[in-house]
Amino acid sequence: MDLLQASDSALIALYLTGHQAAFAQLLDRHQARVFTTIHLVVRDEDLAEDLTQDTFIKAIHTLQGGRYQDEGKFGSWLCRIAHNLAIDAFRRAKRAPQTSLSDNMGLANSLHLAEEGADDALGREESHAHLRLLIQELPPAQKEVLLMRHYGDMSFQEIADATGVSINTALGRMRYALINLRKKMAAHTLLYDSNLTPPDPAAVRL
Repeated sequence: MDLLQASDSALIALYLTGHQAAFAQLLDRHQARVFTTIHLVVRDEDLAEDLTQDTFIKAIHTLQGGRYQDEGKFGSWLCRIAHNLAIDAFRRAKRAPQTSLSDNMGLANSLHLAEEGADDALGREESHAHLRLLIQELPPAQKEVLLMRHYGDMSFQEIADATGVSINTALGRMRYALINLRKKMAAHTLLYDSNLTPPDPAAVRL
């Protein structure tokens, strides 16, 4: 069997019959998304790496113990484990999760930043900096879903599974995040490039 083309369910079945390479393929397939899910919460690369490893160790124990119910959502199940471990980690540290957006994350681009000339570069950078500050001010649940959607490139179903809420709740949090961003930007008109505009919250759909 071509492991690269095999479904998650097929890889799980192979792993449970002793094919270690099958789990290695699952790890390679899902590791980046698990890491992103954790890093968005803990904002510490070393801790995120440790928790990513813990996520897969927990997954192995669950699989080997016969407790995993295969519903074709292995990736979402992993992200749920990852999210819970991340939440537990920052609660133990008695601090709220901090999120920061670097210039190369591409979030501003995903929020429909129009192309600009070289003369507008300074204004664009200032707009990005202020946008990042406003995102920091969003309620944690809204900030989380926005970052998972635009940086983690996760579907709303995956976000719902990872955060333990319904898909309608995940959609609602995204809409409110965009509404709040628009309000905050409107209140600071002079600080923003006119081309930097979040998408219409009404357009948020599956």
